[in-house]
Amino acid sequence: MTKAVILAAGWGTRMNPLTFTKPKPALSVAGKTVLEHNLEELKGLVEEVVIVVGYKEEVVKETIGEKYDGMKITYVQQEKQLGTGHAAKVALPFLEEKFLVLNGDDLYLKEDIKKVLKNNPSILVKEIDDPTGYGQISVEGKKVKEIVEKPPEPVSNLINVGCYHLSKELLEKEIEKSSRGEYEIVDFLRFSIEDGNKLYFAKAKNWHPITYPWHLLDANETLLDELKRDIKGKVESNCSIKGKVRVEKGATIKSGTCIEGPVYIKSGTIVGPNAFIRGRTVVGNDSKIGHGVEVKNSIIGDEVFLSHLNYIGDSVIGNNCNIGGGVIAANLRFDKKMINVNVKEKKVNTGRKKLGVIMGDGVSVGINASLMPGVVIGTGAIVGPHMMVKKDVGEGEKLL
Repeated sequence: MTKAVILAAGWGTRMNPLTFTKPKPALSVAGKTVLEHNLEELKGLVEEVVIVVGYKEEVVKETIGEKYDGMKITYVQQEKQLGTGHAAKVALPFLEEKFLVLNGDDLYLKEDIKKVLKNNPSILVKEIDDPTGYGQISVEGKKVKEIVEKPPEPVSNLINVGCYHLSKELLEKEIEKSSRGEYEIVDFLRFSIEDGNKLYFAKAKNWHPITYPWHLLDANETLLDELKRDIKGKVESNCSIKGKVRVEKGATIKSGTCIEGPVYIKSGTIVGPNAFIRGRTVVGNDSKIGHGVEVKNSIIGDEVFLSHLNYIGDSVIGNNCNIGGGVIAANLRFDKKMINVNVKEKKVNTGRKKLGVIMGDGVSVGINASLMPGVVIGTGAIVGPHMMVKKDVGEGEKLL
């Protein structure tokens, strides 16, 4: 049985403000971190997982520990983020002759991982309609003919999804930095192509890239469809709970509340009275969803307080946020156009007509504030009462 390497050292700057306080693989989707989802898919396929850590490594170690579901966990530090090729290479002393490598910030499916393990060396690819902006793979028969990194014009509708079955011999070769100034893992794979076209490929059935904050919602929507109904928490009288709903032990659903699954309520959380939770929603641990609050298709973090008469739609709310009464997180433009979000000072089309607020940890929002679609509110920011927030609010900024 082979070992696996998970690359989890990066900064994840395109996920800000969510990654100000934790690395991207430690972000939650469908009630678990991205890392935990991938470790569960690896169970039964590997006995040991080497996690390459760097940025906020202590968060990863606290979350995962030294064992996970019977698998041994080994940590190796990438002191400088010099690219995926460098990250994989720092794990070499801990590996056997053949091993699996996964990106730590994407979500994979066990049956797809099994496919890529059938051959060595091998790469997992995904067929998509628009490959623009991705590394593309052209193939011939069962082998990879060429790997082209983000070409201006598409050469194939098969893209690299960051899952590889490699050998020590391959990673012991020397590569140069790319035009981005990083060592790229695909440059090791090119040695196999040049050496008699020996690189195999497998097509993924399911794969979720977690590149931008709204991708958490995309993955959440898919994963929660697999949720099973499981009501272990306390449910008071006059509640309506329909469909795939999980309420963990220690959670309380108060009188008059309506929940329409798939919805996942975690331990210690109190919902209601007279709240309405719907759409594909997760509410984290020890949160309070108050009287008359409506939450739809959102990820709500731990220890979040939604006071009363709030509407939160298609949003990602970080941990320890305090949102006053009457606050509305609007999720649809009046003209129903696609919503753009500012990422690293550039506007990015989310591909979503419905998207609410992206909110970092520790944010406070005063009563009756209105948050417009696609607004990003930085960690520790304060938004005063009755504010109409049309532009992003920076980390620690006070908008009063």
